[in-house]
Amino acid sequence: MMILSNAASMGQPVLIWLVLLVVFIIVELATLGLATIWFAGGALIAALAAMLGAPVFVQIVLFVLVSGILLVFTRPIAVKYFNKDRIKTNAESLVGMQAIVISEIDNLQGAGRVTVNGVEWMGRNADKSKTIPVGTVVIIRAIDGAKLIVEERKED
Repeated sequence: MMILSNAASMGQPVLIWLVLLVVFIIVELATLGLATIWFAGGALIAALAAMLGAPVFVQIVLFVLVSGILLVFTRPIAVKYFNKDRIKTNAESLVGMQAIVISEIDNLQGAGRVTVNGVEWMGRNADKSKTIPVGTVVIIRAIDGAKLIVEERKED
């Protein structure tokens, strides 16, 4: 009777890890965001450890370590591989484009407006010490909230 109760109690952690494994995989398939696949790997190793009779503490440590190692070492490669053909959308597509200053940009006063693709935006100079006069063509270098961070276009 003691052997059966030990076997039953050993099977419960295995079942829990396998359920977690399936949940992490389902979430990953639903989101395709490379967010939970790393934890699925950790849950798989923890389930194997549970099958071999490792204590719960060891299973948890293995789950955390394997998930962390997978996250740190494989995520950058996977993100680069899976997102290489990603098309920039909305505001992030503006970075690198030209805009025209329609209201003098003065970071000290918190003033300045630019227009790009017929849309007016708040503009701030990447070089915080200078102002940019009206009519200047600028290059959008970044986006900070609702503000375009720009710099004067260098004449070739």
